[in-house]
Amino acid sequence: MSGHSKWSTIKRKKGAADARRGKIFTKIIKEIIIAAKEGGGDPDTNSRLRLAIQNAKGANMPKDNIERAIKKAVGSDAVSYIESTFEGYGPSGIAVFAECLTDNNNRTVASIRSAFNKYGGNLGTKGSLSYLFDRKGIFTIIMNEDLSLEELELEMIDAGAQDFEVDEETITITCAKEDFGNVSRKLTELGIEPEESRLKRIPNDTKKLDVESAKKVLKFVEALEDDDDIQNVYHNLEMTDELAAALEE
Repeated sequence: MSGHSKWSTIKRKKGAADARRGKIFTKIIKEIIIAAKEGGGDPDTNSRLRLAIQNAKGANMPKDNIERAIKKAVGSDAVSYIESTFEGYGPSGIAVFAECLTDNNNRTVASIRSAFNKYGGNLGTKGSLSYLFDRKGIFTIIMNEDLSLEELELEMIDAGAQDFEVDEETITITCAKEDFGNVSRKLTELGIEPEESRLKRIPNDTKKLDVESAKKVLKFVEALEDDDDIQNVYHNLEMTDELAAALEE
């Protein structure tokens, strides 16, 4: 299993254990609002909104929540969110990249700078670490006995998938950014609704740390993820077997 799949599996288990659903819903709602505000409230003509709604359904968000978010976006009192990114080095020199949606950029900058300082990191300039990450399409599908893995893999490869990984609970499909739409359309044609589908920043090289140092990095990452202004946090810490075992204890 790749490092990305290991992270996803552990985060899924952890999310269920500590009931972070509220945080997840908050982030998805913000994505729905900005998508609807930019491209309109009709998912049939707004691909970004369609994807956000798909992810909301994958997270089991109630339909009413989704509809309220869309109405809020297209209404006269709609909140305006700014998209921004922050890059820097966390503890032990681990590269960290954060994507944000905020209605107050000064607040977000102060909060992120404070987190970097608290955990012994160093906030860098925009673009300084982007070369360490490749944007790829990641689709997560919940395993079920009706799926033919061999047929699905062939269909995904034809659509442009670069990687097809299977574990006990999920299937993870990875593709180039340019093939995201092709893979998404093919899954729709096959009647498969992913639990999650989005463009993510995947490190092109990872850094291995001992378990204790790695745990300090993950505390920093969790502190960033708990910030309501931060949508996604990426890093290049390598998920070793020892670290995976320690996190599952």
